[in-house]
Amino acid sequence: MEKFNTFNGLVAPMDRANVDTDAIIPKQFLKSIKRSGFGQNLFDEWRYLDHGEPGMDASQRQTNPEFVLNKPRYQGAEILLARANFGCGSSREHAPWSLQDYGFRVIIAPSFADIFFNNCFKIGLLPIILEEKILDQLFEAVKATDGYCLTVDLEAQSVNTPDEISFGFEVDTFRKHCLVNGLDEIGLTLQKADKIKQFEQQRREQQPWLYA
Repeated sequence: MEKFNTFNGLVAPMDRANVDTDAIIPKQFLKSIKRSGFGQNLFDEWRYLDHGEPGMDASQRQTNPEFVLNKPRYQGAEILLARANFGCGSSREHAPWSLQDYGFRVIIAPSFADIFFNNCFKIGLLPIILEEKILDQLFEAVKATDGYCLTVDLEAQSVNTPDEISFGFEVDTFRKHCLVNGLDEIGLTLQKADKIKQFEQQRREQQPWLYA
């Protein structure tokens, strides 16, 4: 998992509340358990004018020019502004996978669905909770300024605007440790590799019949 410390990125505004996981990545694309390849179908039903199915060449599909991520000014965005209850609906890991595969590293919203929120941390995607009134300010700033970027400092737990206004956010200490050090669940387990190996050796000596 990629380490996360200080990050500066272009912001895209998704001014919708209650964006559910089926909107983030529709059910027909959930046939793979790999974490890659989902970005082209992120927000598929909003992003394209035709119905998407697995295996379709996204470059040949007709895009919706009114959808925010299709607008030229938001191409390459890595920070997504969202409204309340982002990631609600069914508990599919593919939702944060698709956001990350598209290129997002940070999602900022007033609230998130619990399972979606937890799944983000597992892959190094940082969900940040800020007050609704702060989101209102940020939405206005993004819409008024082409190329609007924010800097996220995880160590300091702050979101910083171009005009040097800083907004603090909370993050669980353990989750912060994992993000800063680039540790997913496998990485955390491998930190104990020596103890695991020692345990297995002791068990082999004490219960050899298990290995016959």
